[in-house]
Amino acid sequence: MDVTVRRGSAEDAPALARMRWRWRVEERGQTPDVDRESFVDFFTHWVLDHLATHRPFVVEVDGALAGMAWLMLADRVPAPGLMYRRFADVQSVYVLPEHRNSGAGAKLMEAVLREARDRELEFVTVHSSERAVTMYQRAGFGHNPRWLEVRGR
Repeated sequence: MDVTVRRGSAEDAPALARMRWRWRVEERGQTPDVDRESFVDFFTHWVLDHLATHRPFVVEVDGALAGMAWLMLADRVPAPGLMYRRFADVQSVYVLPEHRNSGAGAKLMEAVLREARDRELEFVTVHSSERAVTMYQRAGFGHNPRWLEVRGR
């Protein structure tokens, strides 16, 4: 099995949209308020509009797209001595079911976190499903008792 991870591009956007649809609608059973093609079109344009802040990464197994992850980059408020403060959030990590537990997800996270280190970010967060917590812990994520949230929807 040949596993390759690379930065995603604008050309990958339609395939990433179809993967996102499969994950949320076909696997999780969500009921969308749009049809598949409308979602693919919207998602493709969204990717093009957000490439500066939302960096896609893809994992390919034997040349076929097998997963994705997004690194959302954001600026923090400057502080004296820390004029440029950036952080990232890992989002929408997904590996096709037939490639889970094969190491493809680990290689994907390795590439995402390498990008974060290369950018010298202050910290990287992730909001995980219960099933994926151990994978993120193996990648180096830990719990932080100061990280709090207020839920919207």
